[in-house]
Amino acid sequence: MVLLQPDPFLNELTSMFERSTEKGSVWVTLKRSSLKSKVVRNKMATAGEEIDHRCLIRATDGKKTISTSVGAKDHQRFQASYATILKARMTALKKRERKDKRKAADADKKTKVSKKKRSRAL
Repeated sequence: MVLLQPDPFLNELTSMFERSTEKGSVWVTLKRSSLKSKVVRNKMATAGEEIDHRCLIRATDGKKTISTSVGAKDHQRFQASYATILKARMTALKKRERKDKRKAADADKKTKVSKKKRSRAL
């Protein structure tokens, strides 16, 4: 796994999406992290020092894994660029088919009426 700066990470993420347009997927995970071991965090907590939490972002296409760490100061700018990339590259998503509530209610009423007619006929 390669830990990159935010801008090269976004460039590499774009190229991952381009490579996987025809076939394949890209998985992106986000996680809160301090990038310090538990021992160091416990020492900082007992000493009363504040722990700097960051956002760890990982992306993989199954063959290559990249990651970056974003602090609170850079988060807004990174998130805007990340959202732009996702909106531009996620073109293969399928829109969810929704049932029209009125049509579904009418269909339910019709089936109930036909069941009552059948039961009366018996």
